[in-house]
Amino acid sequence: MTPQTLDKITSLQEQRFLLPGHYTWEEFEELEALTADAPGLRISYLDGCVEFMTLGEQHEILKKVIAILLEAYFFDKGINFIPVGSATRRAKEKGASFEPDESYYIGQKKENPDLAIEVNITSGSIDKLEKYKRFNINEVWFWENNQLSVYHLNNDNYEQVTQSQLLPELDINLLERCVLMPSIIEARIEFLKEIRQ
Repeated sequence: MTPQTLDKITSLQEQRFLLPGHYTWEEFEELEALTADAPGLRISYLDGCVEFMTLGEQHEILKKVIAILLEAYFFDKGINFIPVGSATRRAKEKGASFEPDESYYIGQKKENPDLAIEVNITSGSIDKLEKYKRFNINEVWFWENNQLSVYHLNNDNYEQVTQSQLLPELDINLLERCVLMPSIIEARIEFLKEIRQ
């Protein structure tokens, strides 16, 4: 493998592709089985729509930095949590299957996580909030265009809020600023310093 080939591989960007047509749950499961061994490929399903997504390096860096800082917050504030990462949420009767980038139970384990985080480098084509609503996930955070958008489930619908209802003392602007810092060490130091004031 030449260095040029390696550069092309490591610089792949996140890509999304909505498969044309409408698919049954069983057809979706067949597609899942066919793509099970494809590294870095995710497949989502919602009401007959199938979406493929490849994960680029930038996507993975951002999701991990957000997780590192959020988990530092949980530890520092003594908030019990269970990290479940990108564990698949799927149910034929709900007509949905997907993987959040990060997800957490806050307090104790329940039927579904309390918080899910998605990093969007490219715009999505399946209604992401609809998928989360079917699994009754209290809060969904989207990282897009270098900022977090927070959605809280209220009366069976998500509403965008400026402050997390699950973590009302967390400064979202501080979290955004620290995620964008070039050094993860400096970001963690700055983040912990600020939340302790």
